[in-house]
Amino acid sequence: MTQTDSFFYSENDGIARVKFARPDTLNSLTFKVYRDLTDLFFQLRSEESVKVVLLEGNGRGFCSGGDVHEIIGELLKRDVKGLLEFTRMSGELIANMRLLEKPIISAVNGIAAGAGAVIALASDFRIFAKEAKIAFLFQKVGLTAADMGAVFLLPKVIGLARATEMLMLGDTIKAEDAERIGLANRVVDLADLEKESLALAERLAKSASLALGLTKRLLNNEWNMDLLSAIEQEATAQALMMQTRDHKEFHEAFSQKREPKFEGR
Repeated sequence: MTQTDSFFYSENDGIARVKFARPDTLNSLTFKVYRDLTDLFFQLRSEESVKVVLLEGNGRGFCSGGDVHEIIGELLKRDVKGLLEFTRMSGELIANMRLLEKPIISAVNGIAAGAGAVIALASDFRIFAKEAKIAFLFQKVGLTAADMGAVFLLPKVIGLARATEMLMLGDTIKAEDAERIGLANRVVDLADLEKESLALAERLAKSASLALGLTKRLLNNEWNMDLLSAIEQEATAQALMMQTRDHKEFHEAFSQKREPKFEGR
């Protein structure tokens, strides 16, 4: 396992584990943490050994958002050009997460607030501990909730009405309510969070990675498509997948009555 000022990183059996490294501040984000995470998710595109990413909190929290002193206080000193430089960089992090054609799991152990909530939202799977909470609290600090893609992503996950409520009121949502509205995929005991998250990561790592990557790409692409365009895109994608070695491996394994061993090609 390697450590930076931003996170711990380890890689094993196709799973990259990224664990925040600022537990004393509920893993608040600094300019450096933003930059390091943004660069990491870009670099992981070309890491063929990595099949799935597990993003984990540390201590009592998942990620409490931008550090009040190190980010918010400093941003008040910037002009418009400097502010736009920052907001574009924070959005780049979310873009890199969505453009990474590998599943990302967020294991939410405690509070996920502000930018931390958007990071969890941008993941493909969210497993909450029973103690976990999430809050899109931008408006409570005098900012628009239209930040880092939250207004684009959240309605697509939980629907427009509930997204409007969460983004405009900024209320803190408990784990059980997050699961009820579809924001959490599942809720588990805190003691089981690591085990359950790793089990899901291991299952995904053994899957056909090309198929998973293409599925994520089409999930992104089809959000704003009409039905006929989406059907045509899926027909083209599936025809390509039918030529892969992984698809042939499934047929061979089925014929031989064994589990398939996918290689991502």
